[in-house]
Amino acid sequence: MKDNLHELQTEMRNTASEQLDQMTALEVVTLMNEEDQKVSLAVKHALTEVAAAVEVIVQAMEQGGRLLYFGAGTSGRLGVLDASECPPTFGTDPSLVRGIIAGGSAALVEVIEGAEDSLELGREDVERAGVTAKDVVVGIAASGRTPYVRGVLEGAKEKQAKTISLSCNPDPDISHGVDVSINVMVGPEVVTGSTRLKAGTATKMILNMLTTASMVQLGKVYGNLMVNLQATNRKLRERAKHIVMQVTNLGYEEAEQLITAASGDLRVAIVMQKAALTKEQAEERLRIAGGKVHQAIAASS
Repeated sequence: MKDNLHELQTEMRNTASEQLDQMTALEVVTLMNEEDQKVSLAVKHALTEVAAAVEVIVQAMEQGGRLLYFGAGTSGRLGVLDASECPPTFGTDPSLVRGIIAGGSAALVEVIEGAEDSLELGREDVERAGVTAKDVVVGIAASGRTPYVRGVLEGAKEKQAKTISLSCNPDPDISHGVDVSINVMVGPEVVTGSTRLKAGTATKMILNMLTTASMVQLGKVYGNLMVNLQATNRKLRERAKHIVMQVTNLGYEEAEQLITAASGDLRVAIVMQKAALTKEQAEERLRIAGGKVHQAIAASS
């Protein structure tokens, strides 16, 4: 059976880099920089679909659902990376946003032969992840046709989960029947077919948007401050103090004392100070407000 791989935009030859092996180091990185500048514009053309995906994710999470990324190779690694950053940044439970890569954790650092070619493995991973109708499943494949991702999305749809596809080619196979299809046309790569380059950059940008915009909508930030961060190291503990200082105009030591009184929860600390409440009152106000700091403060006015 003839493969039409060469017809994909991400597999076509980039005319600007045809003499790549004869370029100086500066010429190579300059060309790469010029090509990378096209990525942001390509993502801009897909923002309506990205926003629609965010709305699906927020609605699911408000109903107790999860966000699960599935992908193979670079796509899978990027999903795992984005998911792993959510707990320290937004204070989420590690189970809320998960990244699953074809071939399991070993595939993060080595090639697992044949994993991306298995439709059945995709279905099996959906089962292993315990996907339900409450969840949102994002299938990531730069080519738009990876069998593993197709299997994931088919399995997720059978579970009645919401499905989102993310690819870098027009009319991708994985988009058929999904709730939201995100396609970013980044064009041919500097090194032909190396989708860890522009396609990988576009994927990372969109995953950033999906989780960040969703967490903002869910009240995980106050203004543009990450008030749900987990202060698990010195840098984050210092960041936590300066966040409270910016919001409350307290001094360094006063902010430290307030955070201690709030048992380390910046949201509680801020509501305590801004609304003149005890820790228990601030916690209750936040519970009623669904964890949203602005609403919790406004409720006292």
